[in-house]
Amino acid sequence: TAHDRLLIHSNTTEITMKISAAFAALLASSSQVAAFAPAKLSVRHSTSIRSVTAAQKEFFGITDAAPALSQDELKQMVGYKSVDDYVKSGMVVGLGTGSTAYFAVERLGQLLKDGTLTDIVAIPTSIRTKEQAEELGIPLVTLDTHSKLDVAIDGADEVDPDLNLVKGGGGALLREKMVEVCADKFIVIVDESKLCDGLGPGFPLPVEITPFCHEHTLRTIAALPSCEGCDAVLRMGSSSSNVNDGDEIAITDNGNYIVDLHFKEAIKDAPTMATELKNTVGVVDHGLFCGMTTAVIIAGSDGISVKE
Repeated sequence: TAHDRLLIHSNTTEITMKISAAFAALLASSSQVAAFAPAKLSVRHSTSIRSVTAAQKEFFGITDAAPALSQDELKQMVGYKSVDDYVKSGMVVGLGTGSTAYFAVERLGQLLKDGTLTDIVAIPTSIRTKEQAEELGIPLVTLDTHSKLDVAIDGADEVDPDLNLVKGGGGALLREKMVEVCADKFIVIVDESKLCDGLGPGFPLPVEITPFCHEHTLRTIAALPSCEGCDAVLRMGSSSSNVNDGDEIAITDNGNYIVDLHFKEAIKDAPTMATELKNTVGVVDHGLFCGMTTAVIIAGSDGISVKE
C-alpha cells in the first residue's frame, strides 16, 4: 500500500479517524496519489508543529526516515490537504491559479463527485482554472452574485516571514486578489522553495497596467521611491509566464499588460510599495498580497507544516 508523508500543525489534542479514513480512501482510489506516495512516512518535529498521533503513525506506517518526494508530489499533497482541512459542505470557495492550486481544484472535484462535500459553489481566478473546474463538475459562480467567500485557496511565488506574498507569476494577479480579498480565510499552499527572508530578489514582482501609454506607466513605476533600483520589464509572449517566450506583448485575461519588477535586494517595506503602486495612475493592481494570509501550508522534503 502506498503512503503519504504527513506532518500536521495543530493545537488540538488529536486527529480524528475520519481524516484518516479520508486519506485512506484517497490512497486507495487515486492512481495519481499512489504514483507519488512513498512507501513510508517521515515525521519532522519542531516547537510549533506537532507530529501525528500514535494512531496516525500506525495507520500510515510512519518511520523516522523516508525517500524524498519530488516537488510535484509535494504540491499534490499540500493541495489536497488544503481542501481536506479547510473546505466544508455549504461553503463558497475561491479557486486559485497555478501548478499548486491545480491540485486543490482537483481535490475539490473529487470530494464533490464522491459526495464527501455537498452544496459547494466556487469562484475561479482565471480562465484556465474555470475550465478545469467545469471539467470536474464544480458549480461556479462569480463575485457579482457571491461577494463573500468562506475560504480561498491559492499558491504563491514568494512568502516572507510576515506571510506577505508575491503572486502573479502566472498572470492572474488581479482576479486572484479580487477573489481572495473577499474570503474569510485565505489559505496559501506552497512548497518550501517559495519561502524567503525578503520579497523581491527571488521572484520578479508583477504589476498589471493598462495598455494605454504603457511605456509611460512603466517608467513611472520604476521611478517610485519604494521601487528604487528595480529593473522594470514589460512581459512578452504568454501572460502565464514571466519568461520572455514570444515577440508580442503578453495580454492578461482582463486585456491588460504586465510589468515585471526585478530586484537585486529584498524589498524593504512591502506594504509601502503596495500603496505606492496602487496609487499610480495606469496601474490596475500589483502582485503584493500584504496582510491577507490566514495560513500557509508548506510542503517540504521532510513533510508538511502550517504557519499562521
